[in-house]
Amino acid sequence: MKQIIYKNTTISYTDSGKGTAIVLLHGFLENSTMWAYFVPEFSKKYRIICIDLLGHGATEPMGYVHSMEDNADAVHAVLSELKIRKAAFVGHSMGGYVALAFAELYPHAVKGIVLLNSTSRADSDERKANRDRAIKAVKQNYTNFVRLSIANLFSENNRERLADEIENVKEEALKTPLQGIVASLEGMKIRKDREVILHFAPYPILLVLGKSDPVLNYDENIDQIENTSAKLLSFPDGHMSPIENREQLKKELPEFFKSI
Repeated sequence: MKQIIYKNTTISYTDSGKGTAIVLLHGFLENSTMWAYFVPEFSKKYRIICIDLLGHGATEPMGYVHSMEDNADAVHAVLSELKIRKAAFVGHSMGGYVALAFAELYPHAVKGIVLLNSTSRADSDERKANRDRAIKAVKQNYTNFVRLSIANLFSENNRERLADEIENVKEEALKTPLQGIVASLEGMKIRKDREVILHFAPYPILLVLGKSDPVLNYDENIDQIENTSAKLLSFPDGHMSPIENREQLKKELPEFFKSI
């Protein structure tokens, strides 16, 4: 991995291939290793940048709240270091929130966005209360919280079939420091609603949702792209399409990349 220092914080990333830049942003409790299956294929035609978000992977925490804007600024610092002026973004879950924050802060630097098991909407009051409960839970029993959180991202049908994969995700998640977890939960809790971007963005947007997602209710989220030019890609499974639907994603994402 390569690194830059941004605001006295080490930000880690990988940079593979040549061509149009595509930035892959992982979700909460994940890191850039989650993209390992896709990078060799995508980097044949594109320049693929995978960034560890604040307090995840090999990127250090930066304070006690990692807002989506803080993460977006860190992503921008990496792209500036690489002299990349415009890129497309694929954001999984929290990574989608960061991609939208980036799009708001740096609109002219965006060529397209894939919201992968993600949403443009802010947390509801219920979700905010759940974040607070999660912060208490992880402080009380870190390991239990992380292992349960990961298992609950997969559709029930896949938990046995993908047991080995899920165990690998848990092992990576357990590398996330407590401060990184708490700061990210605080940041997600206070994030802005950015649904307006889906309506007025001048670049293509793809929303990928799982019909059995235990975290993001499918029916409550498909209507955010009504009356927009954003496209929808649906899978029958859970919140972890990069694992649950990896073969289909490996085919579908390059189709979207052609439109950017």
